Parts: sequence; C-alpha cells; structure tokens
Amino acid sequence: MARTAGSHSDITGPRVREAALRLFAQGGYAAVSMRAIAAEVGVQAGALYNYTPDKQSLLFDLMESHMTELLATVADDPTQPADARLDGFVGFHIRFHHARPDAVFIAYMELRNLTEDNFARVEALRRVYEDGLEQILRDGVAAGVFKVGDTKIATLAIIAMLTGVNTWFRAGGRLSLEEVTAQYRDMVRRAVT
Repeated sequence: MARTAGSHSDITGPRVREAALRLFAQGGYAAVSMRAIAAEVGVQAGALYNYTPDKQSLLFDLMESHMTELLATVADDPTQPADARLDGFVGFHIRFHHARPDAVFIAYMELRNLTEDNFARVEALRRVYEDGLEQILRDGVAAGVFKVGDTKIATLAIIAMLTGVNTWFRAGGRLSLEEVTAQYRDMVRRAVT
C-alpha cells in the first residue's frame, strides 16, 4: 500500500497516536471516528490503516503503552523501610500521572471500550502496578509500621485517591504540585497507620 505523499512512518505514526490520544480524551473513544483522527493528522482516512489496523487496536496500543511506560519507570527498593517506600510511591504516582493527563484519562475511563482480550491484557498490567504498592503495604504491616485490615482494598483506595489529583490540580493554583504531593503523602501515611 502506498503511503501518502510527504508522509513518513516515523513522523506520521506518532502523530496518529498523539491525535487519537487527544481526541479520545476530549470526546471519548466511541465519539471519535477514524476520519476525525485522519483530519487531525492531516492525512486521508484510508492512510491511517498504514499505521494501525483499526480504532480498537489504536485504543489498546495507547493503553498498553501507558501501562508499559508506567511499569518501566516505577521503582521500589525493598531494602528501604516501608514508610519511605510508600512516600516514594505516592510522589512517583502523582508526578508520573500529572505529566500525562490524557493517557491517564483514557487508561481509566475507556477500559469499557476494550475488547475482552485487550481488557484482560491491560488489566494484567494494572495488576502488576497494584501489586507493587500492595507489597509495600504488606511489608509495612509485617514490620509493624502500618496497620491495614485488607491490603488489597487499601491499595485500590490509595491509587484512586492519588489518580484523582489529575482531575482537579492545575499548575499556578494555590499550591504547587510538590506541596500537594506532600499533603497526599501525609494523608496516605495516616490512612495506613
């Protein structure tokens, strides 16, 4: 299949992903057509199929890439005390997600639009991330630093609380991201002790 004149796969491919990410976050996956993505990129609708087999594959690729980057970036040092590890997780989660609001929105709000197989694959990646935080909480309970009745519920509650920062925080507001992060560290610590 011939490529559109002036298009380069190493340039147009990322532009297709960026346009899809932005449009899915703005209008929702179901409301965005391949034609709308093509118009945003400045290519013919048929040309998109040089870069993705279909809209579902594009959504899955965006979600999987987000989770893969998240897992490749998160770090935990099990030799450190659990409270320091928890503080590190809170700071990492807020910073990482703040820098990627559209990807975060899609990763949480568009799960329902994945096919069953794609959902299972993204959910497995999410579980790996959740398991990292849950291990920190378990280690803290074992060390007597944390008091948590159910580490899985605490894990999900903490992640939901931290991810919520994306919905309301705006740079230039009353508090800086660092100040908000410090307050969230304090709230999370109090929730588990």
